[in-house]
Amino acid sequence: MAIDTPYRAIFCDLWTDITLDILPLRDVSFEDYIGRAGSLSGTIPIPDRALAERAHRIKPGRTTVYLERGGDLWWGGIVWTTNLQSSGRGVLTLGIQASTFDSYATRRRIRTNEFESRFTQPTDQFTIARSLWSSLSDGLGVSGIDVGDAAEESGVLRTASWRYGDETAYQEALDQLIAQGLEYQILVYRDPDDGKRVRQLKLGSPIRTGATDMIFDRPGAILSYSIPDDATRGGTQALARGASTNSNAGTESRPTMSDLRVPTKPLPDIWPQIDVSEDHNDISDKATLNALAQAAVDMPWGSVQIPEISIRLAGIVPPTLLGRTARIRITDEWHPTGLDARYRIVGVKVRPAERGRPDTADLALEES
Repeated sequence: MAIDTPYRAIFCDLWTDITLDILPLRDVSFEDYIGRAGSLSGTIPIPDRALAERAHRIKPGRTTVYLERGGDLWWGGIVWTTNLQSSGRGVLTLGIQASTFDSYATRRRIRTNEFESRFTQPTDQFTIARSLWSSLSDGLGVSGIDVGDAAEESGVLRTASWRYGDETAYQEALDQLIAQGLEYQILVYRDPDDGKRVRQLKLGSPIRTGATDMIFDRPGAILSYSIPDDATRGGTQALARGASTNSNAGTESRPTMSDLRVPTKPLPDIWPQIDVSEDHNDISDKATLNALAQAAVDMPWGSVQIPEISIRLAGIVPPTLLGRTARIRITDEWHPTGLDARYRIVGVKVRPAERGRPDTADLALEES
């Protein structure tokens, strides 16, 4: 690539995954998360007619882009929008906005009777999630999504029902499972045997990868850090409201409600009561609502801390950062005796090296 960056931008046909071209991409940033879609943005410079002809092959909604670094795929997703711009001096650029393959779930609706009664009896949550992604994969062409080993189970049973005609987005259905503790991620990598690109569903509760801790120090590899502590996002008591089951038109319609739930893990100090409320208009099963309310108060109990560190990427940092355990060691004025804590990496945002700027990554963390 003409631009000084360790990454190659590989553009492919979404339906077949056949490579269309490898194009220069500048001003790049990309991110990925466990349980939600990540994004990529960048700009393709168009200095001449030849490059313009090549860039014409990028069609939003029908093109994928992969970022490759050192032979490894670090990111992959769908190009959803492009923006052709001409400056006052006539300089042409094509802006690219893409999202990880997870984003496809937001663009699809459940328009099948398959899920109306299939999971009304307790079923392993991995089986439910794989079934949703298998249905989604049918719309992505011959390459699709590899949904993994059908025999792998979490040991956690759920019930679920989504009816044809309710126009429930697949993402909404997946979010119901996520709220109860399921995690998923779409991995992209090259098959070690034939080198073909693979998009694979990874499930966990939670997702954990890597057998050893990744150690980051400050002073050292950590360039900067932030540790927000936000009491507006947490709570001490939760209630979930669901669909109305009242069929009598002459009486007031009231939603099905969960029981009041408090954190499973006791709060370490005395807290005032802080209420959390959730609406799930397509759920009428009280047991499911109870589980959702419990998850709502357990995950952000009290106040919420989402630490973030910025590190310099080096050759020793692997592409599979999500789910790894990071050991953070910080010594400064706030931590005079030294912070030494373990966190799970749940999000990563990368800014590739460009025009003298180092290759860096921001890591979003949660208590391990």
